[in-house]
Amino acid sequence: MHQNETGAPAAPGTPKPTEVTAPCAPTRAEIAAQDGLRFPGRSYVEAVLSPIYESAKHELLEPMMAVHRAHLVMLVEQGLVAPASARKILAALDAIDLCQVASSSYNGRYEDLFFYVEDLTLQAAGEEAGNLHIARSRNDMGVTMYRMVLRKYLLDALEAALLLHRVLLRLAAEEADTVMLAHTHTQPAQPTTLGHWLTAAADVLERDIARLQAAYERANRSPMGAAALSTSGFPISRERVAELLGFDGLVENSYDAIAGADYVSEAAAAAQLTALHTGRAVQDLLTWCTFEYGVLRVADPYVQTSSIMPQKRNPVSLEHSRALLSCAAGRAQTVLQMLHNTPFGDIVDTEDEMQPNLWAALATLRAVFRLLANVLGTAEVNRELLLERARASFANITELADLLVREAGLPFRTAHSVAAALVKLAEAKGIRDVRQVEPGLVEEAALQVLGRPLGVPAEKLRQALDPVHFVAVRTVRGGVAPAEVRRMIGVREAHQAELTAWLAGARSRLEAAAGRLAEACRSLAGAPAAGGEAGGR
Repeated sequence: MHQNETGAPAAPGTPKPTEVTAPCAPTRAEIAAQDGLRFPGRSYVEAVLSPIYESAKHELLEPMMAVHRAHLVMLVEQGLVAPASARKILAALDAIDLCQVASSSYNGRYEDLFFYVEDLTLQAAGEEAGNLHIARSRNDMGVTMYRMVLRKYLLDALEAALLLHRVLLRLAAEEADTVMLAHTHTQPAQPTTLGHWLTAAADVLERDIARLQAAYERANRSPMGAAALSTSGFPISRERVAELLGFDGLVENSYDAIAGADYVSEAAAAAQLTALHTGRAVQDLLTWCTFEYGVLRVADPYVQTSSIMPQKRNPVSLEHSRALLSCAAGRAQTVLQMLHNTPFGDIVDTEDEMQPNLWAALATLRAVFRLLANVLGTAEVNRELLLERARASFANITELADLLVREAGLPFRTAHSVAAALVKLAEAKGIRDVRQVEPGLVEEAALQVLGRPLGVPAEKLRQALDPVHFVAVRTVRGGVAPAEVRRMIGVREAHQAELTAWLAGARSRLEAAAGRLAEACRSLAGAPAAGGEAGGR
């Protein structure tokens, strides 16, 4: 007799519960049949090796070939590989069909792209090609290639960021006199100008550019020569390889060269901060596009309509920008998370799966910067509506408090109380436009707070409540006065020119290094044989 859940005998006629048997773990033989107990197993190929190979052949092949050539040139110059042998190796490298390699798929014959390229070299040059690996390892090669790819993505993102920065400064100059309301806590606060807002956005972007620039400068250091982690007993020249590959210097400590991943985390942090900061500005832009605000109109190439509502002009370019910036921030966070609690040494956590997330984050930033530059550069601003809202708003009332300090000699806190009482009286009387405030209302507020009138002249009251005047008198450094905004723009345009020159210099140095490497290889290919055919020492 079976029992119920309490352990008591089940009632007569109760059907016996169906017995559920957990599936058995697959046996070794079953795993062998399904996945293959050989290297590599099918599941390992699908989850790891094939995706890594696809990424490597598109991103790392070109840097790998440059590393091969630079290292070979150095080995010859240091007398570690004979010129005749080096020419055979160089010819083998030149004979590799990179397009064919790039279109290949992982087939399990080689562990990774490095061994595939190495085998192609050995097939063409013979066993002498093995000397190409004197005094190096996949460890220092890998980090070197990652840094070479990263610097490309950083420079591309910086170039696009500088484009957006130029557009922001140009628009700021055009809108330096465009009076509008600024908000704090999402509520109208004080009058400002659109030029002032745009300059602020440009300043944030400029600091983000500086962070990306610093990340580039620290990433552009060569690990080559560190080998596995302890350098080599061969008398190599790490400096020469760094020069030929366009690095600005070395990661000197060889363990740091292999284990240190802060060049990645710094770039990821800079990318994440840039995405977050740019997204905040985009959020304001989207709000300004709403019907209720109605002050920003995105040009036709950057809007989409509705499948059912003919009137719609959806500013989806800004929506996509916001979403893509969140994606970039997420990719960068993935990099930081993958680094968390990893050992301080050579470990795959910092390599194949992690690096592409940073590249993708930077590529997304580049695309969004370019898009935003075009969207903002073609958008229309409703200046009249912005000014009208500012003129009607009680946000101008701060200047009235300042006026009472200047004209009536009141302490600011007392003047603030009078102005606050004025606002409450206006609300009670149904006054919604500050231009309807008359001197008598100011005196009524003064009587409430001070017990005496202040005698504020009507003309001075009207001036104090005018947002154009509010903006014009705030000439303090960094203030909203159009003249001060234009002064700030001039300073930032000089910064922009310096940053643009730095970018051009960085690209020029990489191009010059590539030219030196090509020339060194040409010289090696045409050099007469000398010193026999022996390889290393």
